[in-house]
Amino acid sequence: MKVPALIMAGGKGSRMGLPTEKPLLSFLGKPLIDWVAGAILDAKNVSEFYVITSSNAPQTEKHCLKQGWKVLHTNAKGYHNDLKQAVSKANLTGPILTMPSDVPAITGKFLDKVIGEFEVCGKDFLAVFVPIKSRQDLGLSISSTDEYKGEWYAVSGINVINGTKIQSQGKIETSAIITEETEVLLNVNTTKDLEIAQKIMTKTRKT
Repeated sequence: MKVPALIMAGGKGSRMGLPTEKPLLSFLGKPLIDWVAGAILDAKNVSEFYVITSSNAPQTEKHCLKQGWKVLHTNAKGYHNDLKQAVSKANLTGPILTMPSDVPAITGKFLDKVIGEFEVCGKDFLAVFVPIKSRQDLGLSISSTDEYKGEWYAVSGINVINGTKIQSQGKIETSAIITEETEVLLNVNTTKDLEIAQKIMTKTRKT
């Protein structure tokens, strides 16, 4: 099964406290978003991808267009509204991979695994969660959490959802992957996260 992917890159990134838009922050020599796009291009189960931008990220939009990537401009009314708008604009109806622009350790192999898991889970939504303690042990921030089967987890932002259900107001049946793998553990939300993630990635690439 091949699915389209959406890279969500239209947020303000205000937690970074830097003048540079977060997707364009340099991570080991290239912008964060380039690491994510590279993983998507390496994934065998991704058919095409779009970068979702807004008025919050004009330089990111310019960068992506320069790379020749498909860009969808949304109204910056929050993550879920932007996602709905992007899906509608692209006329996507089947399974869709959604992900943030700040997971530089992500790989095509991991994304293929997530898509494969969605295919067999029998649900309309598959989320990838990380144990909160795993991030805390590395000194990483906890920016967003969600509950799954009575436990709270850190949200990675990587999901697969049935596009026909996004506009629905009803409850969506959910499945999840719980993992401590580096690919999703290194979600960059603060300057400290950026520093820690670069150190871990540098060490990982040397081994």
